[in-house]
Amino acid sequence: HIGVDQDAEHILQHAVRTAIGDGWGGSLIATDISDILFGTPAPILGQANLGVLKEDFVNVVVHGHEPTLSEMIVAASQTPEIIEYAKAAGAKGVQLSGICCTANEILMRQGIPAAGNFLQQELAILTGAVEAMVVDVQCIMQALVNISDNFHTEIITTSHKAKIKGATHMQFDEHKALTIAKDILRHAIDNFKNRGTVQIPDHRTDLVPGFSHEYINYMLGGSYRASFRPLNDAVMSGRIRGVAAIVGCNNPRTQHDHLFSYITKELLKQDVLIVETGCSSIACAKEGLMLGEAGLDQVGPGLREICETIGIPPVLHMGSCVDNARILTVLAQVVEEGGLGDDIDQIPAVGLAPEWMSEKALSIGTYCMASGAYVIFGGSSPIEGSDRVPESQLVSQFMIDGWEKIYGGKIAFIADPDETIRETLEHIDKKRAALGLPEYDPDRFGQSGDTRMLELETLSLSERKAAIYGLPVAGD
Repeated sequence: HIGVDQDAEHILQHAVRTAIGDGWGGSLIATDISDILFGTPAPILGQANLGVLKEDFVNVVVHGHEPTLSEMIVAASQTPEIIEYAKAAGAKGVQLSGICCTANEILMRQGIPAAGNFLQQELAILTGAVEAMVVDVQCIMQALVNISDNFHTEIITTSHKAKIKGATHMQFDEHKALTIAKDILRHAIDNFKNRGTVQIPDHRTDLVPGFSHEYINYMLGGSYRASFRPLNDAVMSGRIRGVAAIVGCNNPRTQHDHLFSYITKELLKQDVLIVETGCSSIACAKEGLMLGEAGLDQVGPGLREICETIGIPPVLHMGSCVDNARILTVLAQVVEEGGLGDDIDQIPAVGLAPEWMSEKALSIGTYCMASGAYVIFGGSSPIEGSDRVPESQLVSQFMIDGWEKIYGGKIAFIADPDETIRETLEHIDKKRAALGLPEYDPDRFGQSGDTRMLELETLSLSERKAAIYGLPVAGD
């Protein structure tokens, strides 16, 4: 009702309470239950980009955020009856792929390829190769049906909460999950005969997703002595300067994936370990940053040593947007392990959402802030600008100074990516100094004996002797 709370700071505190319920409540519970139902993710080989579509297969793209639907479609697509049904229609089988967070869910658990992130849902239809795009809730573009009218693709809605005019609705019911999933696939297979000209881009990249909190624990400490100790030690020694969680949606106001890619690559050069979820993770997967090889040539020398030693990519795929709760769990265990402060706000870590565009991103950022993180949103602030009320600047300042005093975390909106990078590194270094850790030195690590040997091998024999012994050698 109108005329209730009219104090900006008090309203913001209400927002924080709601966000904490979203993060440590809803998201964390949803992540844990998904792991119970479908398995805790572990590293698996996958692929990303539109090139995962196959011309001689029935292509079904699942899009949205509810793993119950997508997991059942994965299971149904692998049954002999569906495979034979597809072959009878003239295809070699059914090729599943995902868009958005549904893509991340089945990618990290089943290895099903990701056709793309938020801004690629229309592009998938434009290939002419998609028989059906099966959607549930969130991030479904309103124009999908209008676009699909120009192709043979059928948009199939499945949720009682989200219907689209002109789409085919096939209500999903968890009590008859597999039966309904098979019906959806048969519907898509029946559409294969209506396919016209196909243009599938030859662009796809391998990646290794599935770095859940549990797997990171065993990855660092081993099967019998699971521990975050090696990670903490790497940060304390300076091999890893700090950690950045880069998350969030794509934004049509920016060049597709550019901010994710640019900021990630620049931070990697500064020995910052990156964890990612959601559309951000698919963006960097397409850049090849989620392969172990990226840890050899796209990172600073200290981080390279860690990637080589453990055998990990420099950018860790941690799941869908709801799995931002995994990041909170990781940060909590880092604190529990010791050596990096007594609470999350003391860890040299920053949360970034460079291309955010939805209210969900604001909620995620707020519960991360309330947990103690410094969160930087890209683009423009929703509470600043020439059309805002005079007190907007006071509100923005409270979100930085006021929240930092209360929670240890803060939220800022920074449009310039270079300023975002500078602010991120400054915050990480500030937290390192407060913990009494060594100042970050990019030249301290990564100078292995092999590197020196390779340099010496390029010299002539006399130059090599002089370089090794420092004096002229008799007989030269």
